Amino acid sequence: MTLIDQFHRPLRDLRISVTDRCNFRCPYCMPAEIFGERYQFLPKPQLLTFEEITRLTRIIVRLGAVKIRLTGGEPLLRQDIERLVSMLDALEGVEDLAMTSNAYLLPQKIDVLKAAGLKRLTISLDTLDDEIFRKMNGGRSGVDKVLAGIYAAEKAGFSPLKINAVIQRGVNDHTVVDLARFFKERGHILRFIEYMDVGNKNGWKMDEVVPAREIVERVHAAMPLEPVASNYFGEVARRYRYVDGGGEIGLICSVTQPFCGSCTRMRLSPEGLIFTCLFATEGVSLRDPLRAGATDDELEKILRQTWGDRIDRYSEIRNSLTDEMRDQRKKVEMYHIGG
Repeated sequence: MTLIDQFHRPLRDLRISVTDRCNFRCPYCMPAEIFGERYQFLPKPQLLTFEEITRLTRIIVRLGAVKIRLTGGEPLLRQDIERLVSMLDALEGVEDLAMTSNAYLLPQKIDVLKAAGLKRLTISLDTLDDEIFRKMNGGRSGVDKVLAGIYAAEKAGFSPLKINAVIQRGVNDHTVVDLARFFKERGHILRFIEYMDVGNKNGWKMDEVVPAREIVERVHAAMPLEPVASNYFGEVARRYRYVDGGGEIGLICSVTQPFCGSCTRMRLSPEGLIFTCLFATEGVSLRDPLRAGATDDELEKILRQTWGDRIDRYSEIRNSLTDEMRDQRKKVEMYHIGG
């Protein structure tokens, strides 16, 4: 029986955050002034082991999830991550196994990830302008390091890649056409993401959001676009293809065109909390009952109850909240549960 929530949304996607650590300090996710050298990340004993992640994933797949994505933090910072990839690839019922990465460490990891069974890669790159990019990752990397990861992924056979770019007005919005042209020529799918108020630490302001409609207009003026239907129910990106047949782009417009009504995602945090929304205020622990000896059936009951009670639709109600109400709402940070 298909597991559905209070709004009849099925469970289809599982996002597994394997670490809360990252080697970048992007202001919209992990601002350096907060996540400095003294910041205390989760100690290793609190993290789920690969065996625990695999066991929980097996149960969640049994409940309907078919698409698995590894996130972070930066997932390549988790030691021996390819071993987890191999364990998840072996699970019956997993139709798609993907990873989102900043690509900094990809050149030395790509071959073992491919061999382990990783099917798809999404790489984060907000601009090709090196100076702006360094500002947007806290001075941790130049564009060349990410491009080296992209080229390594191409060589290993990951094509097309998906490239995620968070667009922030007054920061990198003037570079969107250059970004689109570059990845159109390389045959990859660029996905523009509206700057979101994830968590409580990024100083989000509505006037820094560049609406998806405006991004499409800018790209269309340079390289004509036409809308394309979704690939499947629950696909978050609105798709547009180039009229000349040269590929497509996607728009993730959580702020201006919310897609809560078709959201099919469950998120598993590094320490074993499940969240039913990117903007959730709190999670439900699976690690504690698991380590206390819970059976698979008992863990499944928790999962069924949590998803069955789900009423999340923050993006749909965001604009009805005052600035004060949004500021007071405590939300899980994006680096902790992935984008």
